[in-house]
Amino acid sequence: MTISLQRGTSLKRAERADRPSRRRGTVLATHRWSVTPWLFLLPGLTVIVLMVLVPFANTLGLSFTDSTLLRQGEFVGWDNFRRMFADERFTTALLNSTLYTVCVVPCMVVLPLVLATLVSSAGRLTGFFRTTMYLPVVMSPVVVGLIWTNMLDKRGLVNALFSTLDAVAEPVPFLTDRWLLLSSAMFVTLWTGLGYYMVIYLAALANIDRSLYDAAAMDGAGAVRSFLAVTVPGVRSTMTLIAVLSSVAAFRVFGEVYVLTGGTGGVGGGDLTMTMLIQREGTGLQARTGYAGAISLFMFVILGGMLLAQLALQRKRSS
Repeated sequence: MTISLQRGTSLKRAERADRPSRRRGTVLATHRWSVTPWLFLLPGLTVIVLMVLVPFANTLGLSFTDSTLLRQGEFVGWDNFRRMFADERFTTALLNSTLYTVCVVPCMVVLPLVLATLVSSAGRLTGFFRTTMYLPVVMSPVVVGLIWTNMLDKRGLVNALFSTLDAVAEPVPFLTDRWLLLSSAMFVTLWTGLGYYMVIYLAALANIDRSLYDAAAMDGAGAVRSFLAVTVPGVRSTMTLIAVLSSVAAFRVFGEVYVLTGGTGGVGGGDLTMTMLIQREGTGLQARTGYAGAISLFMFVILGGMLLAQLALQRKRSS
């Protein structure tokens, strides 16, 4: 009996002596695990700081100076912004970018959803149609622009087809008329982006309960009514996401208009967009980097306001 009590006492003492080491090991392990995630994030955070935050701070500083490519410049306050609102090219670029956003975004929200609904069912040719619609997404914007430049030229395929059908008396100036050129660029943007947003909608459609369609069919709903009553509410959050993404992309459009106009911005610069104006003012030997920085800062404020407005609208709908 005495021997068993002594063994029990010695075991308790050994456990008490071992507790500090266990606690110390737990603290060290917790400390290591709290640092480890930051080590994984460090490369990405470094890229963000060097490629995003530092250039943004530099642009913010340049927007209040009269610096050029060859001269550092001095602080001029709000002079660049006053000059910007008095510049006719800036007004034209802002109008074109706004029209681009207003016309492209609704189509980019609705049309990919219709395409995704049509190709969501399983069939023999479903994979073929999905691949065909997604093919323009993987093409370079420059290649896409060159293809459509040749097709929309006065001697291109589109005008040749119209001439064969006797639909027009003379070639349509797709690439020389201001509004036709801007509309052509919008069409190219839609043609390029439909497949990308269609894939996003396909992922959202896969999460809709199929029993809802069965219930709608039992109530006598047709294809259009089922689309409006089941599909659209089921992908409403995805529609908001696509509206945000397409709004930013449309307001920042560059490649389509640049290639279709040959880098000139159209006849007399009538089809300049915001990004093309920034590129024109911020590059070259006579670049006015301070003025380009002011335009970039204004564009950042516009895009930030658009995003906040869309998110507020989505939150209001959800509540």
